[in-house]
Amino acid sequence: MNLLQHRTATSMTISARCAVLGLLLILPLVGCRGGRHTHNSRLREIDEMLDTRLPEGSTKSRVVIYLSSQGFPLQPSKDPRELVALVHHVDTETLKPVTALVTFHFDAADKLKSYNLVEAPDSIPPP
Repeated sequence: MNLLQHRTATSMTISARCAVLGLLLILPLVGCRGGRHTHNSRLREIDEMLDTRLPEGSTKSRVVIYLSSQGFPLQPSKDPRELVALVHHVDTETLKPVTALVTFHFDAADKLKSYNLVEAPDSIPPP
């Protein structure tokens, strides 16, 4: 192997290593967001449940049927492309109930685009 070929091979190896290292550094940042729609650790199990049962692209009617079947009441919303529901759950680690106010966002075809969760004020434990 002549000097030019050796330098080319070495630079490609270094480039490949840098690319792999870059992917390994970026992947956890992308992956750790996952299906999270909240940063509140008390709502983690509710988020995981909704993410599994109501994936992006679910129809609005499917979301309504699911919420109704689970006994999660709908709340008034001024936006016709949103559904707001109170979702109750008992945390399996703490065995304490938690309630999330969940806002589901739909596109013009009534397909679920996203949702976000906030802890409902009545479920926040006193200091």
